[in-house]
Amino acid sequence: MRGPHNIWRLIRTGATFARTGAMVVVLDAVDAPPRLKMALWVISWPFKALGLRGDPGLPPVTRALTALGPAYIKFGQILSTRSDIVGEVLAEQLKYLQDKLPPFPMAEARAMIKAELGAPVEALFSAFSDPVAAASIAQVHRATVLETGRDVAVKVLRPGIERAFRRDIDAFYLAAEVIEYLAPTSRRLRPVDVVTHFEGVVMGELDLRLESSAASEFADNTKGDAGFQVPKPVWPLSSRTVMTLDWAEGIALSDNAALDAAGHDRPALAKRLLGLFLSHALRDGLFHGDMHQGNLKVAANGDIIAYDFGIMGRIDEYTRRVYAEILMGFIRRDYRRVAEVHFEAGYVPANHDIDEFSRALRAVGEPIFGMDATRMSMARLLSFLFEVTEKFGMETRTELILLQRTMVVVEGVARDLDPQINIWSTAQPVVEAYIARSIGPLATLRDLARAARVLTRFGPRLPQLVEAALIRQAARPATPKARTRPRRRWMILAVVGALAAGFALGHYF
Repeated sequence: MRGPHNIWRLIRTGATFARTGAMVVVLDAVDAPPRLKMALWVISWPFKALGLRGDPGLPPVTRALTALGPAYIKFGQILSTRSDIVGEVLAEQLKYLQDKLPPFPMAEARAMIKAELGAPVEALFSAFSDPVAAASIAQVHRATVLETGRDVAVKVLRPGIERAFRRDIDAFYLAAEVIEYLAPTSRRLRPVDVVTHFEGVVMGELDLRLESSAASEFADNTKGDAGFQVPKPVWPLSSRTVMTLDWAEGIALSDNAALDAAGHDRPALAKRLLGLFLSHALRDGLFHGDMHQGNLKVAANGDIIAYDFGIMGRIDEYTRRVYAEILMGFIRRDYRRVAEVHFEAGYVPANHDIDEFSRALRAVGEPIFGMDATRMSMARLLSFLFEVTEKFGMETRTELILLQRTMVVVEGVARDLDPQINIWSTAQPVVEAYIARSIGPLATLRDLARAARVLTRFGPRLPQLVEAALIRQAARPATPKARTRPRRRWMILAVVGALAAGFALGHYF
């Protein structure tokens, strides 16, 4: 689908921001230099009439994003959690994008349910409400299961949403390719790969079977987490475009006044939310990747309830350990160790000087840790770290994009609940606990046991593997026997020893 029509899409994006007045608001919110404001105004002015009109009843930025479509709305949802970046007023306006978008007609929702589940709504539910929430991808109805009386939420995808997302993503690909062509230095950031990652995340969100699976796995992982709830899916009433979950009753995490009126401790909620996110990411390697206020509630007993599992992040165990060591290094202000971890993981090319990189990291961390606790920010650290890594040739790690983005969102939500929160002191015990479990002597033994167990699976094939290795060795150019025989002998002993260790360690671990 990529082609000239995407040029028109990008032009119309700029024109829409100009026509709705969103461009001026955004530039003011980020304190853009006067020259940049003037340049963008001059460029966009001739195309202003080509922009989409949007809903005049909405504030300018919200009006522009809703007019442009779902991918832009997703971006606005992220910004809605960052009042420290866009300001309190704009952040409050953007919260409209979380769950207050116009719903699509009930008749269409009923038709989709019948087509997907094979029966009309009346045959499945004894009660089925009008939409209680509508976002960029789907809308939600409250219902009661006819057979069991179970109170549930029924999520239905917006008609035509997949086509709309593909159109926007195609335009993003064009923008990324143009950026790479016009600014070669940007290639280390891999803009096209970033868009590819975004596409994979979003297209997965458009299959509600995958979301049901993610909800089920997330609920299993977190069932022991105090003060946290995850609604479970109702599998017989879920499909590709319809998903049914247990109903989550509570106060929206964005409603500070209601939380205060109900007697909830907002600072405690903020600390728990941040700690839970880090625990899920580091302990489980599976975390909620869309933790804005529109996807979080507080139950009457004070539990945090998470829902909307369309975007979930996964991190392999090695990357989790690297990330934890980097965070712990910054928390302890051990910049040398942070530098070593970057080099050990291959994040920074080996041709650079580790001492110079360590000094650059100190220049990133010290100004932040010298701030008042209420201004110490992981988001700010990531921003500064981005600048430093450019100098040292570090490429964008696509597997960490969602983690970093979600960290920024969660920090924004926590600060909305408690502007005085110290992000780093809250994170420290979680990161330390993970490191104690994952990087100490016992963790090393567990790793050896896991590796040995893998080797034991090859036990029945051991004679063939050894014979094949010896045949390959014999086929090589002749070498002195004094060197060859010991090498073969040590090779056989190593394999046999690893298998024996596997059986022994597997017994204990």
